Amino acid sequence: MTTHHSAPQAPTFWQAFTYWLKLGFISFGGPAGQIALMHEDLVERKRWISEKRYLHALNYCMVLPGPEAQQLATYIGWLMHRTWGGIVAGGLFVLPSLGILIGLSWMYMAYGDVVAVAGVLYGIKPAVTAIVVSAAHRIGSRALKNGLLWGIAVAAFIAIFTFNLPFPLIVLAAGAAGYVGGRLAPDKFAVGGHGKGGNSAGPAVIDDDTPTPLHAVFTWRRFWQVLAVFLGIWLAAMGALTLLSGRDAVLTQMAWFFTKAALMTFGGAYAVLPYVYQGAVEHFQWLTALQMIDGLALGETTPGPLIMVVSFVGFAGGWTKALFGPDALLLAGAVAATVVTFFTFLPSFLFIFLGGPFIESTHGKLKFTAPLTGITAAVVGVIVNLAVFFAYHVLWPRGLGGTFEWASALIGLGAAVALLRFKVGVIPVVLTCGLAGLALTLLRPLIN
Repeated sequence: MTTHHSAPQAPTFWQAFTYWLKLGFISFGGPAGQIALMHEDLVERKRWISEKRYLHALNYCMVLPGPEAQQLATYIGWLMHRTWGGIVAGGLFVLPSLGILIGLSWMYMAYGDVVAVAGVLYGIKPAVTAIVVSAAHRIGSRALKNGLLWGIAVAAFIAIFTFNLPFPLIVLAAGAAGYVGGRLAPDKFAVGGHGKGGNSAGPAVIDDDTPTPLHAVFTWRRFWQVLAVFLGIWLAAMGALTLLSGRDAVLTQMAWFFTKAALMTFGGAYAVLPYVYQGAVEHFQWLTALQMIDGLALGETTPGPLIMVVSFVGFAGGWTKALFGPDALLLAGAVAATVVTFFTFLPSFLFIFLGGPFIESTHGKLKFTAPLTGITAAVVGVIVNLAVFFAYHVLWPRGLGGTFEWASALIGLGAAVALLRFKVGVIPVVLTCGLAGLALTLLRPLIN
């Protein structure tokens, strides 16, 4: 990798705005793929932030409930351009996805199981599996620098795969292992900087030793101000919904339900899906179990965080309950999807603006960074588990007793080779696999 001798020019607010907008449209591949994509752009290509500072921010976002990639974008945007920088980075990570999902949800609810849509989804599912494997490889090759960290990753995989332990417990255990390890073997848990491993892209705008900008310095006064503002926003939004439609109305129930879901999403979208499924399908009956599974596939094929599947749940609920009468189903779906998205992502911004200054005060201090290094190692194991989960559902859609999907396996293998061996971008891989799935689906009746 080529190294550079001087840091690049700091980006202006509008240069950053353009990048975050573009990212909102191309951030496919779930959190692992998005984190890898941002790493390639921000650390290696643009050098807006150093590897060490990027991983430090990432480790904090991994511990939080909510979508870690969106929170990481918010964190970096906030670090570079204050509060508005964070709002723009985090908001644009979600808004393109919301718009696309509203369109796809409308097509799905209005036109049902169209053969072409099913075909494209058939090809994209194995591609998403390959993207997750590729991301585990990329993050693992950087994070697992020694046998101890490998051990934590393997233990995390066994804990979640074999014993189905909750993600927060795995994070706590890995953090504790990192804390103890940092005291007993500090060299094993130190985060590598420019001088180590030859991975450095060169000096960055926010470099390892760049002082924390003034707006990111921790003060208790600012902490309480931020908390008060966010509580005010939440109460105002919740109060407006209650006044407009009543306490037991669908939109009010959605706002309250997805606020709780947002605070429980430790470990990303897959940790909260069982909770959303129980509430949305079984309790409130906003949509059916089959629609929920299709919604997840739609969520995987759109850019933005995978937890955006909740926007589909909102749309389907608004449509099914015909909130504004039978002639305004699209409006009902779009309003419900927007309400759900707002209440799901509001806590994400709160956690970054509230906790970011404290995290900035800890970079370079081993007693804080060692637990986070342990957590990163555990996350590699959790991502591998996610890849196994995907592969199982894609290759054996009817369970292990059913038929093995050879076509899916070949598409997934091709995608993995393209990503890992030839370093092809995520977008071309997803598009090619989608087209392959469409062609296969259309040709199948002719072959059989």
